[in-house]
Amino acid sequence: VVGSTQRFGIPMGYGGPHAAFFATKSDYSRKVPGRIIGVSIDKSGNTAYRMALQTREQHIRKDKATSNICTAQALLAIMAGFYAVYHGPNKIKSIATTIHQLTHSLAESLQKLGYTTNSTFFDTLTISNLSDDQIKTILTSAETNNYLLYHSPNRSEIRLSIDELTTADDIDQLLSCFEPLSATTSPDCLIGIPTECTRSTSFMTQPVFNQHHSETQLMRYIHHLESKDLSLVHSMIPLGSCTMKLNSATSLQALSWPEFSSIHPFTPLEHVHGYQRIISELESNLATITGFDATSLQPNSGAQGELAGLLVIKHYFESRNEQRDIVLVPTSAHGTNPASAVAAGLRVVSVKCLANGRIDHDDFNDKLSKYSDSIAALMVTYPSTFGVFDADIQDICQAIHDIGGQVYMDGANMNAQVGLTHPGKIGADVCHLNLHKTFSIPHGGGGPGVGPICVAKHLTPFLPSHPFLNPETTFSIAAAPWGSASISLISYTYIKMLGKQGLKKASEIAILNANYIKSQLEDDYSILFTGDQDLVAHELIIDCRPFKKSAQIDVEDIAKRLMDYGFHAPTVSWPVPGTMMIEPTESESKEELDLFCTALKQIRSEIKAIEQGVSDTSNNPLKNAPHPLSVVTNDEWEFPYSRDIAAYPLPHLRHRKCWPTVERINQAHGDRQLVCQCPSVEELAI
Repeated sequence: VVGSTQRFGIPMGYGGPHAAFFATKSDYSRKVPGRIIGVSIDKSGNTAYRMALQTREQHIRKDKATSNICTAQALLAIMAGFYAVYHGPNKIKSIATTIHQLTHSLAESLQKLGYTTNSTFFDTLTISNLSDDQIKTILTSAETNNYLLYHSPNRSEIRLSIDELTTADDIDQLLSCFEPLSATTSPDCLIGIPTECTRSTSFMTQPVFNQHHSETQLMRYIHHLESKDLSLVHSMIPLGSCTMKLNSATSLQALSWPEFSSIHPFTPLEHVHGYQRIISELESNLATITGFDATSLQPNSGAQGELAGLLVIKHYFESRNEQRDIVLVPTSAHGTNPASAVAAGLRVVSVKCLANGRIDHDDFNDKLSKYSDSIAALMVTYPSTFGVFDADIQDICQAIHDIGGQVYMDGANMNAQVGLTHPGKIGADVCHLNLHKTFSIPHGGGGPGVGPICVAKHLTPFLPSHPFLNPETTFSIAAAPWGSASISLISYTYIKMLGKQGLKKASEIAILNANYIKSQLEDDYSILFTGDQDLVAHELIIDCRPFKKSAQIDVEDIAKRLMDYGFHAPTVSWPVPGTMMIEPTESESKEELDLFCTALKQIRSEIKAIEQGVSDTSNNPLKNAPHPLSVVTNDEWEFPYSRDIAAYPLPHLRHRKCWPTVERINQAHGDRQLVCQCPSVEELAI
C-alpha cells in the first residue's frame, strides 16, 4: 500500500515536499529500502530506539542494493506524526467523516442537476460525459468564484476534491458553477464508501495518540522529544559527504507564507507568475553554477537525481539507436551510484582505485578497451568520496567521450566546487545537485531533499517533464511538475543573498576548514587520502583501524565516546571500513573546529592510556561510552575512572553539555526486533 502524508497537516507547497510511505507484509521486510525504527535495549537493559533498517544500506550493498532510495522525507513524516498525535483517532475519523459527508452532499446535488458522477468515492468526484462547451462554461464560472477545478486535456470530464477546509458555503458556491442540464435523469445510487471497504477495527490505539490533545500537552511532548536530539543548536555535526549547513532564518521564512505554501501543484500557470519566475531563475542560476545548459528541479532527492540523470543519458542513446548499457563506477564514487545505475536498468562495472585514493588508470583503460562499444556512462564523484581532487579528471572524462560515452558527475561534493570550477569545465555531461547539502536546505533528520539535474545542451531535450506541462511526456521522475517546489525557495534565497562572490567564498572556507582539521589531527591520527599538495578537499578520512590492534578499540568506540564530548560522530566506516569521514563545512568557526579537534585529541590520549597499560582494555571510558546522566548520578559507581572523566573530560563541557539519553545500544538485539510496537513514552521513561 502506498500513500502520501500531505493530507496529514502538510501544506501543498506547489507540489512538495511531502513524505510518501508504503506498507508491506513481513515477508518483504528485509527488502524495504527505507528507514524502519525498531526497539532494542542499552547496556543496562533500558529500552532504546534504533534504526533496524536504514537507507544507507545501499551504500554498502552498491549494485546489489534493492533500491537507490537515500533521502527520506523525515521532517515531513514527523510533522504528519504530530498531526496524528494532536488529533488522535477520534478527531481524525471526525474530520474524515465530515469530508465524506460534504462530498456525498455535493455528488447528490450534482446528480439532481443532471450531471453524471462516480458512485463510489471518499473525497473526490469525477463529473463525466461533458461536452467541450460545458467544460469551458463550468471552468470559467468556477474560476470567477475563485475555485480551480481539474480538467485533463482530451478528456470529457472534470474532477474536484473536498478536504477539511471545505465548508457548506463552499459546496453551495461550487454548485452555482454548474447550470442545470435540460436532460435531467434520476440520480444514480450513491454508494460513497462500499461496505466491504468500511473499517471495523480500531486504529491508533497507542497511548501517544490518545493523550496530547491540547496545545500545552503537545508543546511539552514535542519539547520532550526535542531534548533528546543533538542538533546544530548544540554543536558541529561533522558527518562526511553530507554538508550540514546552518540554515538562516531569512531563507526559511518564505516557507510559512500562504502565497507559497498553499498553492496546488496543478494550478494553471497564469495564476502562478511569481512561483514560475523563482523556478525559472533558480534553474538558470544552477545551470550557470554547474556550467551546463539547462536544469530540471523535478527530482525529490539526490538519489532520485542520480536516477534521473542516468535516464536522461539512456533516452539520449535510445534516440540515436545506440545499444549502450554499461556504467563504469570507480570505488571512490558516491555510494548510491551503483544502485542508481541498476535502478535505471543499466549494468555496473567497477573501476579500481589506487592506495592514494585516485582512479587506477590501468584498470580504467582496461575497462574502456573491454567494454568500449557498450559503455553508456562513467559515474564519477568530484572531488571523490575519499576527499581528494583527481588531478587528471579532465583526461578521464575525455577518454569516456572518445569512446562515445557520457559522463555523469555526482554532485554530492559540489560545495568544494561552487565558484572555483564546475562540472561543465571538467568535462561532465550531466550532474545532480543536493540542494539539501550545497544549497542550504535543512537535512531535517533525513529530508526534505531536492536533487535537481543539470545537463549539457545535447541532453536538454531529454530532461524529465510532466503530463501537466506536456500530455505527450513519457519521462517523469516525480508526481509534481517541479518536485518539492516550495523548499526550492530556500536555495533561491541562499543564492541571491550570497551572490557570485559569496558562493565562491563558501567553497573556499569549506576546503580551508577541512584542511585546518587535517593539520590539527595528523599528528594523532593517520589521514587516509591526500592530494598532490598533501591537502584534502572539503572532507577528510582518519584511519582508526590501527587502534584495534594496539588497544582493542574500534571506530564505534570512538564514535560513542564523542557523544560524551558533545559531538555527533563523523561518518563511520564509510567509504572505508574502520575509518571516520569528517566534513566541517563552511558554516563552522575556528573556535568550534578547535573544540572538535581537542575532543578527538583527548580521545587519542585515552587510547594511548590503554596502549600503555594505564587503562583496562575492556573497562575504560571508550568501551563504556556513552555515559548518560542516569549513569553518572547513580549511587553505585563501578568504573575504574572518575565520574568527571566520564561526563566532563574537557572543562568547557561543564558549561555546554548535551547528555546522551541511553547507554551503548545492543545492536544484535535490535536486529531481532525489526518493527517497533510503539510503547508509550511513560512506559519507556527515556
